[in-house]
Amino acid sequence: MIDFSAAEIAELTNGRLSAGTDPATRIDVALIATDSRDAAPGGTYVAKAGEHADGHDFIAAAFAAGAVLALAEREVPMPAGPAGADDAGTCFPAVVVVDAVLAMGVLAAEVVRRIRAHSALTVIGITGSAGKTTTKDLLTGILTPLGATMAPVGSYNGEVGVPLTVFRAVEATRYLIIEMGATKVGQISYLSGIVHPDIGVVLCVGSAHAGEFGSIDNIALAKGELVAALPANGTAILNYDDSRVRAMAARAAASVTWFSSADRDNTVQDNSVQARNVRTTGGHPEFDLSFPGEPGVHSVTSRLLGLHHVTNLLAAATAAHAAGAAPADIAASLSTQGPVSRYRMERTDRPDGVTVINDAYNANPESMRAALRTLAELGEGGSRRTWAVLGEMLELGEDSVLEHDAVGRVAVRLNISRLVVVGAAARAMHVGAVMEGSWGEESMFVADADAAYAVLERELAPGDVVLVKSSNGAGLRFLGDRLLGDRPLGDRIALPTSGAPTHPHLQTPGERTQQP
Repeated sequence: MIDFSAAEIAELTNGRLSAGTDPATRIDVALIATDSRDAAPGGTYVAKAGEHADGHDFIAAAFAAGAVLALAEREVPMPAGPAGADDAGTCFPAVVVVDAVLAMGVLAAEVVRRIRAHSALTVIGITGSAGKTTTKDLLTGILTPLGATMAPVGSYNGEVGVPLTVFRAVEATRYLIIEMGATKVGQISYLSGIVHPDIGVVLCVGSAHAGEFGSIDNIALAKGELVAALPANGTAILNYDDSRVRAMAARAAASVTWFSSADRDNTVQDNSVQARNVRTTGGHPEFDLSFPGEPGVHSVTSRLLGLHHVTNLLAAATAAHAAGAAPADIAASLSTQGPVSRYRMERTDRPDGVTVINDAYNANPESMRAALRTLAELGEGGSRRTWAVLGEMLELGEDSVLEHDAVGRVAVRLNISRLVVVGAAARAMHVGAVMEGSWGEESMFVADADAAYAVLERELAPGDVVLVKSSNGAGLRFLGDRLLGDRPLGDRIALPTSGAPTHPHLQTPGERTQQP
C-alpha cells in the first residue's frame, strides 16, 4: 500500500488544508476516486468543476460513502442535519488546490518515484491513433507471468486516467503499462513527465481527431512526444510501416527497435521484430514472428478478429521483448489471448445463427476500412450476407464529409451486402455508397439507432454477419448490445451528444481519463 498524510498531500501539491482537517489523516492512493459513486471507506474524493457538472456538489455524497478527505478547489461546508447539526458551517476535510487534476498528476509522479525507490520498475508508455487499448491488453497478458503488472482500466489514458492507473500500483509492481492519449500538442509530454517511461510504443498516426489537432502533422508531433521523452537508456518501439511513426526516430535519444508486418531489407531486419507470411483464417490473423538477434521463427495464430490487429500484436511482442520476455513465451501468449476490453471487434454468435461484431468503441477512416475488410472476409465469398451498420466518426474536422463519403464507397467496393448508415452526421456514407453504384436497399440511411434496430429486427436472417461500428460518442455500441438481447426490447437508444460525459459525477469533459 502506498499512502500519504493530508499534510504530505498539501505540501506536494502546494495546497492548504481546509479548516478543521487533521493533517495526520492518512489515505491509501488506491482509494482515490473521481466519481462520488466510487468513493470508498477511508478513501479520497477528487472534486473538480467541469463543463457539465461541478464535483464539489458531490462531496457530501462521497463522504457519506466513507471518504475521509477531498482533493478540491474550494472549501465546501458541511450541511446541517439531525446527525451533523453541530457541524453545520464546518467544512469537509480537504486539501484545497488551484487545479485538482494537476494535483492528481503531482501525486502520481510521487507514487512512481516511491515505487522506483523500492523495486526494479519498468514503465511502458503506449500511444497511437488506434490500437492502444488492445496493445495494452496483449502486453499485460504477456508480462503478468513475469512479475506484478499494472495496466489501465479500460482505456484510461488522459490527465485523470493516467494518475488513476498509477494510484493502483504498489511497491512490488514490476511493470507499469500506461496508455497515453491526447487532444492537443503537449499532453503526452505532460503525461510522460508524470510516469517517466522506460519503453515507449508508437503504433500509428491516423486522421482521427484531426479536427481537434488542426492537422495530421500535429497529431504526429503530439504522438512523437513520447519518443522524445524517453531517456538515453530507454527503448523506443516504432512502427516501421507507418512513415510518420518512422520519422519519429529522429526525435529519440533512446535506442530504437522497429516492428513491421512487411519483409524488409537486411538493414532494417537487423533491428526489427517482423511478422512474415501474414494471412487470416476466419478473420483471425496468423503469421510467423521473428526477433532481431534471436534464432528461428515462432508461429502466431491470434484469437483477435481482423487483419489490422497484426500491428497491435507486433507492438506488444516488441515491447515485451524489450522488457525481458522470451520470444517463445511471447508467441505462445499472443496465440492464446482473446479480446479483453469491450466493443473492439467483439464477436458474438447468436443462437439463431446471426453473428454480431460490435466494434463501436472508436472509429476513424482507417479503422472503418479495416473493419469493413474483415466483415467482407467473414462473408465467406458471398455465402453469408454481410451488414455494415455504421455511425459517425467524430472529430474529423473539415474533412468529415469527404471521409464519411469515402467509407460508404469502400463498403460498396468490398461488396458488403447491406449498408445501414445511422444519424444525420454520418449521412455522407450513404450518399457515397449511392454514388459508387449501390442500388435499391443495399444502402439505407436511418435517423437513429432505434430505426436501425427496427430494420435489423425485421430483416436479419440466420447466417447473416452484422458489423456495428461508430465513434464512442455516437453510441452504437449500445445497439450492438441490444442485438444480443442485452437491452430490453422497446428500450429506446438515444445517441448521446458529442462530448457529453458518461457519468454526470465525473469532473471533466469526456472524463479526461480517455483521449484519442
